[in-house]
Amino acid sequence: MALDFVLPVIHDNEDGSWGPSTSTIPAQFKDIPYAPFSKSDKITRIADWHDPAAEGAASSNARGGRQAFSVSANRRPGREAYGASEVNAFGYVHDEDEKSFSLVDSSSRAAGRGRGGARGRATRGVQPARPTAGRGGRLAAPTGRGGFAQRGRGGGRGGYGGYDKPQRTRDSSVTIGADWQQLEEIEFSRLNKLNLGVDTPEELSSYGTLQAYDRTFDRINTRNEKPLEILDRVRYNTTTSDDPIIHQYADKKEAQIFATDSILAVLMCTPRSVNSWDIVLDRRGDQLFLDKREGGPFEFLTVNENAADPPPDADGDNNLNSASSLSLEATYINQNFSSQVIEAKSKAYTPRPNPFYSPEEESEPLASTLYRYRKFDLSVNEEEDLNIIVRTEVDAYVGKRDHLITVKALNEYDSRAQGAKVLDWRKNLDTQKGAIVANEMKNNSAKLARWAVQSYLAGAEAMKMGYISRANPRDAQRHVIVGTQSYKPVEFARQMNVSLANGWGIVRTIADIALKQPEGKYILVKDPNHPIIRLYKVPEDAFEAIDEEEEEE
Repeated sequence: MALDFVLPVIHDNEDGSWGPSTSTIPAQFKDIPYAPFSKSDKITRIADWHDPAAEGAASSNARGGRQAFSVSANRRPGREAYGASEVNAFGYVHDEDEKSFSLVDSSSRAAGRGRGGARGRATRGVQPARPTAGRGGRLAAPTGRGGFAQRGRGGGRGGYGGYDKPQRTRDSSVTIGADWQQLEEIEFSRLNKLNLGVDTPEELSSYGTLQAYDRTFDRINTRNEKPLEILDRVRYNTTTSDDPIIHQYADKKEAQIFATDSILAVLMCTPRSVNSWDIVLDRRGDQLFLDKREGGPFEFLTVNENAADPPPDADGDNNLNSASSLSLEATYINQNFSSQVIEAKSKAYTPRPNPFYSPEEESEPLASTLYRYRKFDLSVNEEEDLNIIVRTEVDAYVGKRDHLITVKALNEYDSRAQGAKVLDWRKNLDTQKGAIVANEMKNNSAKLARWAVQSYLAGAEAMKMGYISRANPRDAQRHVIVGTQSYKPVEFARQMNVSLANGWGIVRTIADIALKQPEGKYILVKDPNHPIIRLYKVPEDAFEAIDEEEEEE
């Protein structure tokens, strides 16, 4: 008896493309992933449900060791499969090898545990000590830089060009609170595309005392070195909101945005940052104040932040070359060098008294510093009115009082230490200064770019750079000056490929985002391990608890 034959339902793809149609796919196959294939594959191979691996052994025995071929083996070379991950679309790999695990320290140290004169407290060129929780004007070691390195996957490649070198995991400059609300996340790739042209700024006022630069330091070289002296000179690094002159301009509605040159330089050079930092954004009415956080990273300089092999985070009593120890040493060197190069008998220029100095509280003399308040126009058209007032600093004048300069110092610690790998300054600075400068531009790209931007913001004619080396590589207490060099800030920025227009574009973008938010306190944080910045809404008392703990200590 003949059986009736019924044709199956054929699902035709109406759009004519390869593979099943999303509109006519049967319900029982709706959630099954589609395995992509190539048009060059034979139809028999596309519809082949045999297991090549299972039949491989039998085929090998039957054919004298010749294994059966698979779909991928039959594909012509150079042809791509339609879709992605054709080979392992349905694959699952469970690796029980211990090398696939990563060990990361979860007990990151809370940031913001130092005191560095953020609210008008003075700093002095004191002798560096081991990192401690400093108070008052004395230098304190930066925190939030430590952490355990993440163990990389795999093994067996040891010594092969550092391929399996453990990846460093850095700590955030500030502990992200559980009640903080993330508003924005911006990648560096987006920031690099921003541009804004800014005209010559308007000079508002100047405060402080300025003295002449001692030109005898220009003749220092490796054969005529000079010891670095320890000088007690009072310097102030007051944050924006605590600046009485800024308050006067804010009350008069002179601008909508207010900042200091150090804060603005970090923001303008954001794409060069590697270490984490944070900037507090205070929205008051229709105005925006860019502040540094008490005990934050703005009190200290970084060393070899951009190096391929930066200084280790591990700290200890005998580790003079850790990241935190070098940061403290570099800050100490800069403060003393900028005071030492001042000609003691030069005539002081004081347009207005220092607004932060109090003779009743301070006994040491003031360092040569002139605070210049300058207004920049950030408007993009004539109808718009958006200005920023910046408190800038210069360290000395050369010849005439209107020839202003900034003074900075680069430090050499140990050419053989991890993260150094540089030419010995004592042997090569006089003959290969260009190579040494190029190496510093590479290893300290973020720091040098910020110095150049700060000098540009201040309207300085030149930037004096000192080369300071340890008298003994194993002694971080004694240093010698082995050379100096002078640069024009704009030309130096151009040599480092620093785009001022891009920096102003970043400032304008962050300002637009912040000014659209309601009144309150916000914080901009650079991710410690990725090229990303994030904007958070924080409570008004977010950082007061840390301040109270420091007062108790």
